[in-house]
Amino acid sequence: MKRWSGILGIGFVLIVLAGFAFLPGLVENAANKRTPHAAWSISDPARKLHEGLAVADLHTDTLGWKRDLLKRATRGHSDIPRILEGNVALQVFGVFTKSPRGQNYEENSADSDNVTALVIAQRWPIRTYTSLLERALYQAEKLRDVERRAPESLRVVRTAADLDAVLKSRADGRPILAGLLASEGGHPLEGDLNNLQKLYDAGFRMLGLHHFFDNALGGSLHGKSDSGLTEFGRSVVRELEARKIIIDVAHSSPASVDDVLEMATRPIVVSHTGMRGACDSPRNLDDARLKRIADRGGLIGIGFWEGAVCDHSPKGVVRSIRHAVNVLGVDHVALGSDYDGATTVLFDISEIAVLTHEMLESGFSSAEIRKIMGGNTLRFLGENLPQ
Repeated sequence: MKRWSGILGIGFVLIVLAGFAFLPGLVENAANKRTPHAAWSISDPARKLHEGLAVADLHTDTLGWKRDLLKRATRGHSDIPRILEGNVALQVFGVFTKSPRGQNYEENSADSDNVTALVIAQRWPIRTYTSLLERALYQAEKLRDVERRAPESLRVVRTAADLDAVLKSRADGRPILAGLLASEGGHPLEGDLNNLQKLYDAGFRMLGLHHFFDNALGGSLHGKSDSGLTEFGRSVVRELEARKIIIDVAHSSPASVDDVLEMATRPIVVSHTGMRGACDSPRNLDDARLKRIADRGGLIGIGFWEGAVCDHSPKGVVRSIRHAVNVLGVDHVALGSDYDGATTVLFDISEIAVLTHEMLESGFSSAEIRKIMGGNTLRFLGENLPQ
């Protein structure tokens, strides 16, 4: 009997270990889907144009998943080999630290959290199990580890000079990626403004105020209160501006956006979104508010998933981009893929040249394409990152 108990015990341990080994991949395969399709047709003029671009994307959630970013994965939407294959010069790596059950666009309570189970299943450090701040810091550590292991492939940018150095390297023919850290929501501050220094020291240079629920900073676009900024939220905005950390309102309520615009002296971004005028989705802010952001020098990143653009085919994404250009002006439109953000897409980062092709087919000029595909983002960061 003791022998059988020992065998059963070993079997149980093996099952648990197998679960830890395979569960993260199963979860990500269910969350980050890419619809199967034939190879996209890219015209020769589009391919030539794309090879000369400096592509930039304002939002991916790749750091939240259990993958080695230096290896080309068979799941998810993005990793360093695929990013460089897509000729991407700069990638903003958003970090998610809490997500409510359902992730409803219309309304969520802050009482549940899917990320805790994901953290445990992926065997993150124990310090991340109960601390949102530690979850953000750990993901920053993951990106810096990639930089340490492959400095020829990735540089984490903290200043405008860092970004200039990457762009000069690329101009000299060395394919290297600039990676910028961003927090998806201000809740990793855990209600303590002093924690902003810890995020800054870890390399964060963009901070979203909200995610899918109301937090200590104020109302989310998907929360229950529809409120604006709290006093703590206002203090965070002031401190972000003082440190030249870029403010992102991609998931903020209309009232919170209005409060930020009333206070802000620096341009802000909406890193990943759609336009209500092109896609009447509760995920999107109204065109008038986005125009106010653009008029203040801000930047709007158009997403690649159905909730943002309604039709998430390359043609559909380009239609939303055209609408954004018509409303906001070409200098304020950028890419905000939301790759690996529990989204379903029709092209991953390695295939992003299909947007260059579709924009050419739709009558965009080469100059417009250069701005939208990356030029606007690189200019904005060069002007607004710490000098």
